Amino acid sequence: MTGGTDHDSVRAREKEAFGGMKFGSAFFGWLTTIGATILLVAIVSAVAAGIGIDTGASSQDLRGVGIGVAIALLVILSIAYFIGGYVAARMARFNGARQGFAVWLWAVVIAIILTIAGLIAGQQTDITSQVNLPSLPVGSDALTAGGLIGLAIVLVVTLVGAILGGLTGMRFHRRVDRAGFDTSRDDAESDQRNR
Repeated sequence: MTGGTDHDSVRAREKEAFGGMKFGSAFFGWLTTIGATILLVAIVSAVAAGIGIDTGASSQDLRGVGIGVAIALLVILSIAYFIGGYVAARMARFNGARQGFAVWLWAVVIAIILTIAGLIAGQQTDITSQVNLPSLPVGSDALTAGGLIGLAIVLVVTLVGAILGGLTGMRFHRRVDRAGFDTSRDDAESDQRNR
């Protein structure tokens, strides 16, 4: 049996025994995603305040800033979900794309649960009226269509970020596996010690 075949057979047995979607790892990946999102939003907000962007802008000014804010939020979410997918894949070792998907799935399920809880609680959880946010000068039909398009974009961006993070997190374990079966490096180190 060659080193490559032995490595492949060992990895296949390990993957069969320990592979698959690991929801515990994905949960911790999701928690990491939430933490990264909060941290990144705080950093971007601090930078925006530092360079003098007015946070108390009127609704007329918000139209021009809206696209920039949307792009910034998409970048923040993609980075945060990449980090969460990476953490889940590092914890699970195998099936990085599945671990990233599971992180995203945790987020979707929890968002659905919180939405249902908000609908059940009714007006008591209407946060927007309690924090006195400016009203949007857009009709409800346009807001619904725009909201659905925005939701679809957010779902796709976060899913892609989580899967790419999962694939990247799994690469570390592949390097470790290769190093464990790389006998040429062990022979070279042994020769160096014997000299």
